[in-house]
Amino acid sequence: MARGSVVVRDAVVSDAPDLVGIWEGFGQTSERMCLTTTPEDTQRAIARLDTDPSERLIVALLDDIVVGVAHLRRAAISPIHDEDAVHVGHLHVLSDHRRRGVGTSLMSAATEWAEEKDSRHIIATVAATARDSNRFLARLGMSQAAVVRASTVAGLRARLYAAPTKSIATNVVATRRLMRRSRLSSSGPRSTDT
Repeated sequence: MARGSVVVRDAVVSDAPDLVGIWEGFGQTSERMCLTTTPEDTQRAIARLDTDPSERLIVALLDDIVVGVAHLRRAAISPIHDEDAVHVGHLHVLSDHRRRGVGTSLMSAATEWAEEKDSRHIIATVAATARDSNRFLARLGMSQAAVVRASTVAGLRARLYAAPTKSIATNVVATRRLMRRSRLSSSGPRSTDT
């Protein structure tokens, strides 16, 4: 089977239905966070991103079909650093089109944009469960720098305000440790002279 060449460009409004199709499975990375979108939502997002000089939504086409996407955002490395980085998020390639250079082309476009903007760092975020994506980024020499966790506001609020529950086993273990420490401290230091 002949391999078509990958073309990477900025997303345009007419890409919205294809992007919704790509994100249908991708957005369901957590049972607690089910992200849904419509073509109209996606069109508005593309129009907004098109006017923001610090963000880009890029797509990869293989034989004129949108098969991959990445969101690029230029931002500080951290709140206390002046230096910025290009943050690559929502990197996804349709499973039928992997291992054809699509991901490499998207990351190459991110690298070129970082060089254009004089950013010396690239930070990519992928789901912890996305083994192929994590392996791909590791092969590119990117090391793990953080773990990103997500929740809905309602889910987090429920956990924050739920009554704390400790298991009985945890309380028993803690009580035994305290008793052991008090016994050792009350017996005082032992003489080692013979």
